[in-house]
Amino acid sequence: MRNHFLSFARYNAWANARLFAAALDLPDALYRQNVGVFFGSLHGTLNHLLVTDRMWLRRLTGEGEAPTRVDVILHEDRHDLARVRIAEDARLLATIVGYDEAALARAVAYRTTSGAAHEQIVADILAHLFNHQTHHRGQAHAALSILTGAEPPSFDLLQFQRGAPAPDFSA
Repeated sequence: MRNHFLSFARYNAWANARLFAAALDLPDALYRQNVGVFFGSLHGTLNHLLVTDRMWLRRLTGEGEAPTRVDVILHEDRHDLARVRIAEDARLLATIVGYDEAALARAVAYRTTSGAAHEQIVADILAHLFNHQTHHRGQAHAALSILTGAEPPSFDLLQFQRGAPAPDFSA
């Protein structure tokens, strides 16, 4: 099971790199334009993904920033957001590298954003985290289509598995 999550963490970083490369190519006004996705704009969606990853990683590791709302904008500057996204994807991968099968099967107690106590198995948390990323990347893909009128880059898992390159936008 650990290898399965390691693969998803690598895929997640690859897909996020492709998404941010496309987002960084947009004029700022388009990047921030409300296109009707759940968090309004590409900017809102990309911030949301960072927020929720930080929430979950804090719950899993006890370390890092823990925003209290899912709609907070952590970084107004999209280049800063891109750099932080790279670091968060690396942190997620490192967290999973540190797990063995027993760690993936243990329960973690945490509080939801509404303050309710909850407990969940680590493997189930990771499954949710990666599914959540895919869900909102789909919304980001739709936003890119609306904003550019062109086909955005593919974030398809099959493309990753076949070795499609990830852009380096970190410079």
